[in-house]
Amino acid sequence: MIRRAHAGDAGPVVALWRDCGLARPWNDPEQDFARALAAEGATILVAQGEGGEIAGSVMLGDDGHRGWVYYLAVAPAARGTGLGRALMAEAEAWLRARGCPKIQLMVREGNAEALGFYEALGLERQGVVTLGRFLND
Repeated sequence: MIRRAHAGDAGPVVALWRDCGLARPWNDPEQDFARALAAEGATILVAQGEGGEIAGSVMLGDDGHRGWVYYLAVAPAARGTGLGRALMAEAEAWLRARGCPKIQLMVREGNAEALGFYEALGLERQGVVTLGRFLND
């Protein structure tokens, strides 16, 4: 079952993100979770396993121009079951319902497994370079 996350899901979802290697020292996943739930143009979807545990999640954002996918995570024990595809289908449905004309996401360089997964879903590499700077410095 895939549903929208609520505040009580924060601990298990953040633990999943950490277990899947998605958290980085410069990102505070607890803050990311809280901000997504509080924002009008964002949400987090979670997939529950048979025992009720969080087996997968995806965070979504609508910036008014594009739909963004963040923190797509599937528990190692649930990989290969189609859960990642199901989460992406629900993510696209949420973004489509908001009128987003395009879906985008970022994958870290060298993550061939993730790139292969997204390419198998029909996403294509874009000819752009992402630039950034931390605002807390």
